[in-house]
Amino acid sequence: MNIQKPSIPKGTRDFGQQDMAERNYIFETIKGVFRTFGYSQIETPAMENLSTLLGKYGEEGDKLLFRVLNSGDAFGKVDLDGFRDGEGRINSVALSKEVCEKGLRYDLTVPFARFVVQHQNDISFPFKRFQIQPVWRADRPQKGRYREFYQCDVDVIGSKSQVNELELVQIVDKVFSLLGVNVLVKVNNRKVLTGFAEISGFPDKVVDITVAIDKLDKIGLDNVEAEMREKGLDDRAVAVIRQILALSGSTEEKIATMRAMMNGGSASGLVSETGLKGLDELEELFGLIGAAGVSCPVETDLSLARGLNYYTGAIFEVKAMDFSIGSICGGGRYDNLTGIFGLPGMSGVGISFGADRIYDVLKGLDKFPKDLKTSTTILFANMGTSEMKYILPVAKALRDRGIAAEVYPDPAKLKKQFDYADRKAIPFLSITGGNEMEALQVNVKNLVTGAQESFAKDNLDGIAGFLSL
Repeated sequence: MNIQKPSIPKGTRDFGQQDMAERNYIFETIKGVFRTFGYSQIETPAMENLSTLLGKYGEEGDKLLFRVLNSGDAFGKVDLDGFRDGEGRINSVALSKEVCEKGLRYDLTVPFARFVVQHQNDISFPFKRFQIQPVWRADRPQKGRYREFYQCDVDVIGSKSQVNELELVQIVDKVFSLLGVNVLVKVNNRKVLTGFAEISGFPDKVVDITVAIDKLDKIGLDNVEAEMREKGLDDRAVAVIRQILALSGSTEEKIATMRAMMNGGSASGLVSETGLKGLDELEELFGLIGAAGVSCPVETDLSLARGLNYYTGAIFEVKAMDFSIGSICGGGRYDNLTGIFGLPGMSGVGISFGADRIYDVLKGLDKFPKDLKTSTTILFANMGTSEMKYILPVAKALRDRGIAAEVYPDPAKLKKQFDYADRKAIPFLSITGGNEMEALQVNVKNLVTGAQESFAKDNLDGIAGFLSL
């Protein structure tokens, strides 16, 4: 028999018990903040119909969708020759649409929009929901970028008020304050990006410009300009956008300069009403942020684009200030997403916390609490059949009180049982033998401090109190 070497797909990870204790610390912290702002939890399936997913993330996003092959003989009725080009090569993208009807979700926002439309008669608007589930992207694995990762999304749909955008910034501020991570929140507006295209003289190139600008941090300004030229922009248009991307100063100064440019003050002399509307929204949002007393730094970043096509208003990105990694949180306003599913005019805004990157940040900065419990509080040593029957009711009573109690299953040597407790970082061990049984007692030892005490078998308050030390 051939022995298979165990492995997992690239871009995925196993998490052991300590890892899960740390991940659950992240999830519970985020959930707690979401709930304090009035958001309730939902879940959607790991798979969606491909028709739900395709076309929502742009051409590059569509390439990263994991497609699920139809069950049964998926290729049985397919004429493969019909998918060949002039050189006999099969067009795999076209073929996949024929043999794959489902795909793994790319994010949680599009499934959320589908959920809202499908369940609209059961929902009260504005609808505030949060969702913590894995998503999948067929991306090239690298540091901080995985093919399977968790997102923690919070969205409100059915309201155009920028108080909702403010709440998202406040949520970010609160979450990372609790986690002990210094962050910078960057804000832009997709209407402003549309204004870039309009005052550059290429209003039909807004997607191309946005996609190029979104790569600024990765490939640099020269390569961004080269990409825009490849997409058909001329030197004058590129010069206008270069001028915008080079702006510095405070948020107020950037908005004032941009307002002049959007009002005919750029090299092109063109006016963008859409861009001016975006600047109005930015000004209003920063006014709310100032009034609310948000403690983390928030700034306007005119190069922030967020490549997803469905954003229409404010967009956000959050960076850790003391750890080198990509954005750990991002989102924005979308006005048209539910319209794709037959419910127009339903504006929403949301933000997504990248749990896996946040985990890497907390790990790298050593920010996880030292006393995170992996699972068990007390281990009852197995001293034999009679002793086992004696301590089983005690273990049950402690579990009924919410205390994690474990019974060692085999009557092994004590050293082996001590080693087991040590490997699992179990802080308390009960070694209850014949003498304790005769005295109707239970012995409990603190393996951290060495303190040891015996309690009457029915003194559960005393045992529980000792375990809480």
